[in-house]
Amino acid sequence: MIKIGDNASMTKTFTDEDVRKFAAISGDSNPVHLDEDYAAQTQFKKRIAHGMLTAGLISAVLGTILPGEGSIYLGQTINFRAPVYLDDTITATVTIIKLHEKKPIVTLETVCKNQNDVVVLDGEAVLLAPQ
Repeated sequence: MIKIGDNASMTKTFTDEDVRKFAAISGDSNPVHLDEDYAAQTQFKKRIAHGMLTAGLISAVLGTILPGEGSIYLGQTINFRAPVYLDDTITATVTIIKLHEKKPIVTLETVCKNQNDVVVLDGEAVLLAPQ
């Protein structure tokens, strides 16, 4: 039985291959993600991972660990706080902060931090929990 305060995490290092595959699948070929020369001229100074690629790590935690298999997304807010660079190691952590009284609906705080403990993404997710 899940309860308020339960949490789970997953860690992944985002590689050039991850970014290129995500660009191909999503159709987001923004050169800030794919072109080193272009990215060098931006505020980031080098290539960055797609924000939604990083957010996908949250989805992985929610769908496989907490609440787990059978969970259905109802909503997600995402705040992008800092860039994720290639070869950054990101840990996504989700924490249950609210349980609906009569329905199997849970609200979770979602946070992604890099290897330097910098928050790169945060928000909340609302899911229909498996029964």
